Amino acid sequence: MTYTFDTTVLATFLIFFAIFVFLGFYASRWRRGDLNKIHEWGLAGRRLGATLAFFLVGADLYTAYTFVAVPSGVYAKGALYFFAVPYVSMTFAVALFFMPKLWKVSRERGYVTASDFVKDQFNSRTLAILVAITGIVAELPYIALQIVGMQAVLSAMLVGVSNVTQVSEIALVVSFIILAAFTFTSGLRGATLTAVFKDILIWLTVIVVTVAILLEVSGGFSTAFAAKPTYVTLPNSLAPGYATLVLGSALALYLYPHSVNGVLSNRSTKDVRKSTAILPLYGLGLAFLALFGVLIFAVPSALSFVHQFPASSQGIEVVPSLILTVLPNWLAGIALLGIFIGGLVPAAIMAIAQANLLTRNIIKEFRPNLNPKTETDIAKWASAIFKFIALGFVFAVPATYAIQLQLLGGVLILQLLPSVFIGLYTKWWRKEGLIAGLLLGVFTGVLFALEANKFGPLVTSLYSTTFGALYIAVISLAINLLVCVVVSAVIPRKREAPLAATSS
Repeated sequence: MTYTFDTTVLATFLIFFAIFVFLGFYASRWRRGDLNKIHEWGLAGRRLGATLAFFLVGADLYTAYTFVAVPSGVYAKGALYFFAVPYVSMTFAVALFFMPKLWKVSRERGYVTASDFVKDQFNSRTLAILVAITGIVAELPYIALQIVGMQAVLSAMLVGVSNVTQVSEIALVVSFIILAAFTFTSGLRGATLTAVFKDILIWLTVIVVTVAILLEVSGGFSTAFAAKPTYVTLPNSLAPGYATLVLGSALALYLYPHSVNGVLSNRSTKDVRKSTAILPLYGLGLAFLALFGVLIFAVPSALSFVHQFPASSQGIEVVPSLILTVLPNWLAGIALLGIFIGGLVPAAIMAIAQANLLTRNIIKEFRPNLNPKTETDIAKWASAIFKFIALGFVFAVPATYAIQLQLLGGVLILQLLPSVFIGLYTKWWRKEGLIAGLLLGVFTGVLFALEANKFGPLVTSLYSTTFGALYIAVISLAINLLVCVVVSAVIPRKREAPLAATSS
């Protein structure tokens, strides 16, 4: 079937969006705590059990990146972007090794952010501030990716409406104002309740769309891959890029401030391990969503719908187009809302994490006597502002290549690995080496990204080397680590009383 604007789709979308908004505001009364304290507002009082943490971290990690950006990349470039499937398998092994230890150290010493840990571990205010700034900036393109996904839903759902661009923009701004309002009042509690709602809708979407496509397409996946035989295998020339995308992304994901926030909100290390152990279930959903980028070539009505959009944004419309052309209109509205709030909820969590870093690790370094209520108030306003600052990154990437926004964030955030992940297990690093490595890693990462894209719109995160095209984040991390090792080895060591060792 073909799709034209239908009020049934819009009505079901709005009805379920109203439920989402109610949950966001109601959360301020759920598991009551003093929301004038930063750990209550920004970490939900550290009282989330394994089940709620599962949904929260799932909302943290399964975002518009999963729902629209990966299928878009597969649609545009084929097998290269299937790297997302093995990467999520690896990243939970990384999390199980590092995050329970970070949780334990943070609970014992009252840390709210990774920068808190770095400051104490290496006795360096400068390093902690740089870690905070890197985390804040790395989240901006990631939030922008959520905005691109939300735009894709609105553009597809409202196709045929006069002045559709203006209507979509107004709807997006209104949605962000609502999001900012309940984030302000409810903090991470609001993100947690809405995450449960969002995840239910997402699983419904993945299952019903997959079944509907397979029922509609004669031959199922074989028909789809027959239409795009080059998408079945990866060219040898892209193998190094694929491998480094998997490695770099797996190491980077739990360094993001929003991932740290989600983990630190757990009730115990047991809950951290338990919730992390069941998160690979989401990898199944990601695998099917990635395949939507190929399946669309076997659904003529959906492919025709996608072709209505400009070439630069066709890929990002793959999943909304499939939803609108293979599902009944009432169900399509619910599924589209799942994708839409799949951008809204992570954006809220990311902005909360940014706000925590700004207040605790930058502002409080210069105003150490800031009282808890003022600290929390600043964080609340900052979380709202960061969402709108992220809009600027939307224009840096053609929509079809929106996945580059997340990969760009990965280039920046991976440079924190020596000070945060490795720093959990050793104090051998010198703070001077960590500072120099971080600065050089970020600088080379940004420079290589600009050069790889010829100082134009971002369409790739791979940089040509003698070893082949490699993910820029991994190249910059190698430079970062080399500098850390050399500087730490060269600088003479003073006798210092070490912090009490903390075992995992």
